[in-house]
Order: sequence, then structure tokens, then C-alpha cells
Amino acid sequence: MFLSLAGSHARHVSSQSTKSDPALLGGQHLFEARCASCHGLNGKGGERAPDIVTRQEVAKLSEHELLEVVRKGIPSKGMPAFEALPASQLSSVVQYVRSMQGKRSQNFTAASIEDGRKLFNGKARCADCHMIQGVGGFLGPDLSSYSTNHSAEDIRNAILFANKRPSARKGLANIAMKDGRNIAGLVRNEDNFSVQVLSPDGVFHLVDKADVSDLVFEPKPFMPNDYNSQLTQSELESIVAYLASAINAK
Repeated sequence: MFLSLAGSHARHVSSQSTKSDPALLGGQHLFEARCASCHGLNGKGGERAPDIVTRQEVAKLSEHELLEVVRKGIPSKGMPAFEALPASQLSSVVQYVRSMQGKRSQNFTAASIEDGRKLFNGKARCADCHMIQGVGGFLGPDLSSYSTNHSAEDIRNAILFANKRPSARKGLANIAMKDGRNIAGLVRNEDNFSVQVLSPDGVFHLVDKADVSDLVFEPKPFMPNDYNSQLTQSELESIVAYLASAINAK
């Protein structure tokens, strides 16, 4: 497994989850009618307003603070106040924004979370590349706080659709050196003069571009793209439960 931090390619909140919660569904309708024209349908920003889903300064606001922003607006930045809305509607909008941020309670069972932990560290081999709370690998991003800004739907899509990540550098870099050596790994940093590569064996290579004869990225993502066949639906949902609950357990 090799999750991207770039976000999902689908709506944050599934139609199933909104239909099962009338307040959340009402918040979605209000958000789409009053907020989406500026913030975007997925809350990740538009031409007239910023990202309110993944931006840390928004995600870290308490529920009360977020409610006050919606109620009073930010006139200096062009955001109108919504004080005319009933308190119940203001609250439902806040809850919907929270759900897009991945902070809404998912009501995962302890059993499903524990099953997910075992799968993460076992059959699915997620821990080969990813770390949670200091346990696991280092080739992929640390997922300890992944659910801070990603919903359960985001997590599910990141697992199933690695090939749809926007980055063009999803695969291993194969570097042919002028001295005949070959280095393969994931590019961690790059500037005009050098490239830093982490090979699958955990070794960092700082390569001077003047010594490189060719650098090619494999088109296949390093993260497996067949979890829909490797895992049952129940196993997938357990891993989602584990990842979504990791931040909430802190």
C-alpha cells in the first residue's frame, strides 16, 4: 500500500452516508446551495474562496470556532455572514464540513478497527511502506494523521485507485549513471542540480544530475492497484475503519 496525500477523486461524503443521517443530508444541501459556488462542491476551494477541507488552519478549528465563522462570516475576505439561518441549519452545515474533513464519527466497531490493524500489518502489507504511530515502514507517507483531512471515502478511494493520483511520478525512478551504475527508488527531493532517491532497501542516494545519463519513471504506481481483487469488501472496510480511527484514538 502506498497512499497519496493528494486527496481522492470522488465526493468526500458518500450518498449512502448522507441518506442515513438527515442532519448531514440537510447540511450537504445547504452547503451546495450556499457555499459550493465559492468553496467548490468538495470543499477544496474555488476561484473565490479557499480550501476548507485540507487546510490545517481550518481543519484545526474547534466545532464552536467553525460555527462562529459560518455564522459571522469573514467580511474582510468577502465571506458573507449566515446569521439569518436557524441554529439547526448552521449546525448541519458545520457537521457536513466536518464530515468532508474526515472528522465526523464513523461509528466503527472495535472489532472492525482491530481487524483493520491486523490486515494493515499483515495480509494487505500496508505497513511495508506506511507507518502509523511509529510502527511500520517509511517508503510511503506516515498515515498517523491521514484521517485529519481525509474522510473514509477518501481513504477508500486512495486504496483502490492509486493509478488515478495526479502526480506523474507515482512509480519507481530508474536512474542510469554515467559510470555504469543503476539506481532505482522513489524520488524524495529534487532541485536543478541533484535528486534524492530512497531505494526499496531503505538506502538514501544523493545523486548529482551531472553524473546521470538517464532518469525514467516507471508508469506503474509503486502502490499496488489491485486491492479490489486482493481484499474482500469486508477486509477493505476494516482497513478504512483502522485508518479513519487512528487520529481519533489520540
